[in-house]
Amino acid sequence: MKRRKHRQPMASFDQINVTPLLDLTFLLLIAFMLTMPLMEYGTSVTPPEMNAKKLPDKQFKSVTIGADGSLSYQKESVTREELLARLRDLKASEPETVVLLRCDSTREYGEVIGLMRDIKNSGFTKISLVTQAERK
Repeated sequence: MKRRKHRQPMASFDQINVTPLLDLTFLLLIAFMLTMPLMEYGTSVTPPEMNAKKLPDKQFKSVTIGADGSLSYQKESVTREELLARLRDLKASEPETVVLLRCDSTREYGEVIGLMRDIKNSGFTKISLVTQAERK
């Protein structure tokens, strides 16, 4: 003779199992924590045009990087070594001079920062980047 367990088909559960829900929540949290730093640096950015203050009226000298990578100092074409020598001489004679750095928008960011580093190493602390006015 078989014993049968009598179960009621409409028996209610008085507890909810939240373990699968917590597992899913932690899995999503870890996934977002791992992918957020990658998304931050993987985004393609085009810097906007901006309106800035007028160029200084006091002493300033301009350094320009052309579209082809050529350097010019005060509208005169120079090599990088000549530029740095002129800047060192300028710093010795006129220490309060502001250097305005203009660059073509097609040049690489690293190239501009490298030139800024060289200008800073020649003694200048006042370096301004020249931008275009915003189009309306």
